[in-house]
Amino acid sequence: MTDLDPYERKILRELQRDASQTTAQIAERVGLSSSPCWRRIDRLEREGYIKRRVAIVDREKVGLNAHVFAQVKLNAHGRANLDEFAAKIREYPEVLDCYVLLGSVDFMVRVVAEDIKAYERFFFEKLSQLPGIQEVTSTVALSEIKATTALPI
Repeated sequence: MTDLDPYERKILRELQRDASQTTAQIAERVGLSSSPCWRRIDRLEREGYIKRRVAIVDREKVGLNAHVFAQVKLNAHGRANLDEFAAKIREYPEVLDCYVLLGSVDFMVRVVAEDIKAYERFFFEKLSQLPGIQEVTSTVALSEIKATTALPI
């Protein structure tokens, strides 16, 4: 599994809950003094357990009201150039996530846009223009039931 001790697991849970906490606040919550807590956080960052600390922004409050999942199938030529597709998809700020899938489609792409018209422009001007695209099936999310970035540690 991993070489995390119980304190490090608690630290990770706390940071996932609120990364803006001070080391002293985290230490108090996990049952350590500040210095050992800081050393553990430092190790977790150095060893890549903590990739980065970010603010989670409410997409609707910043005007990104359309949330779309696009299933992308590539043709045979496209499958031979997966790196090219991956490099291009990383350039689009509208794309929040992109996963390679096993099954009837090759990729699942999560996209945000101001509205459906903006997604339509993204679809026709960018996504559908990528080399090797055979088919794109877009599914619009109507509402959000659960969304989290916290891993079950």
